[in-house]
Amino acid sequence: MFTIFKGFYKGKSTSTVPLLEILSMAAETLWSNKLRTGLTMLGVIIGISSVIAITSVGQGVQKGVEQQIQALGTDVIQILAGAARSGNIRQGIGSSSTLTWEDAKAIATQAPSAEIVSAYLQRTAQVVYGGQNTSTTIYGTDLNYPEARNTHPQQGRYFTQEELNNATQVAVLGPTVQNTLFGQGVNPIGEKIRIQGEAYEVIGVMEAKGSQGPMDRDDQIFIPLTSMSGRLVGNNALAGISVNGILVKSSNQEQLEAAQFQATNLLRLRHNIYPPQADDFRLTNQADIVSTFTNVVGLFTVMVVAIAGISLVVGGIGIANIMLVSVVERTREIGIRKAVGATNSAILNQFLAEAIVISIVGGCIGMGSGILIAFSAANIFKFPFVVSLVSIIVGFGLSLSVGLVAGVIPARNAAKLDPIAALRSD
Repeated sequence: MFTIFKGFYKGKSTSTVPLLEILSMAAETLWSNKLRTGLTMLGVIIGISSVIAITSVGQGVQKGVEQQIQALGTDVIQILAGAARSGNIRQGIGSSSTLTWEDAKAIATQAPSAEIVSAYLQRTAQVVYGGQNTSTTIYGTDLNYPEARNTHPQQGRYFTQEELNNATQVAVLGPTVQNTLFGQGVNPIGEKIRIQGEAYEVIGVMEAKGSQGPMDRDDQIFIPLTSMSGRLVGNNALAGISVNGILVKSSNQEQLEAAQFQATNLLRLRHNIYPPQADDFRLTNQADIVSTFTNVVGLFTVMVVAIAGISLVVGGIGIANIMLVSVVERTREIGIRKAVGATNSAILNQFLAEAIVISIVGGCIGMGSGILIAFSAANIFKFPFVVSLVSIIVGFGLSLSVGLVAGVIPARNAAKLDPIAALRSD
């Protein structure tokens, strides 16, 4: 059996003491001072659990947002209308009527890398059915919107080209609106709802998409763009139908930059924008959003993990302090051991073993606590539960390192005690 030192152990001088017996003796010594040992472990437990939990939550949030954005399509460019000004106050993006449905049609026909192009008009409105009512987002869209946004009806259908041309008053509900107005599981197809006093027939219900940050992407209603512009908004541009945004989807990720370049130049030509004039629209790339968010969450996670690591340092200091106190309290015991033949390495290893047991047990409890906290947070806040093997290995390595570093100085002090001086101590 592997041996770690020769020395005194329960009356056996100069006998070989195996590793298992050393650890058993260390555990017995620590168990006899349960309160002190528990308080010493607390710093390690808090530090390791914080590292595991924060890393897991950060990775889970990152994965969840990536999934949501990818569900909308990472090969999609969103073109937003410019911001209107009222005096010296600049309003939000999309508040100005700088984009039209005709711009979208031009991109669809003249930008080779644009596979699918869809224009939309967006407003918040009150919707009523029977005794129920809700405030929700109304989207006036063309027929390409479901493909551009990768979202399709799970019940019924989307509106047709004829209904779009005739500004027919039909509506496709998001699942949240369906449940709010009609109740869970009730089929609303064929029913009439009122949007700002206008009656619309429900012809479909979209598939559930979940939330994206604070926005519930199921709390929406889709109607023909012509109906939206003519009946609900009424703010047509000087030429054509004004829209808030245009979605441009390329055939693949590689074509996205080409589509963005083509759409930008085409809109500048249509809007008579020449350098150094500023664009009256803004383009956002879904892939860039994913990349930016990943970088931000990654940096934030590293920062918080670094802060959590401070508690590990505090835990290590706590272990060192307790071990130093233990050396003082057990000076006479150390003197007896050395008097009957225990070597300096035997005493050194025994105190190191106690420090390592404290840190490893505290680390294991901390890892379990961290995983439990991360799992609870994932269930409460509805994001994927992710625990990487790397964070487990790092957590265990940190706990072992804390024990080694914190135990070295007290163990060396114990090993260097003069046996005669130790026996004379009270």
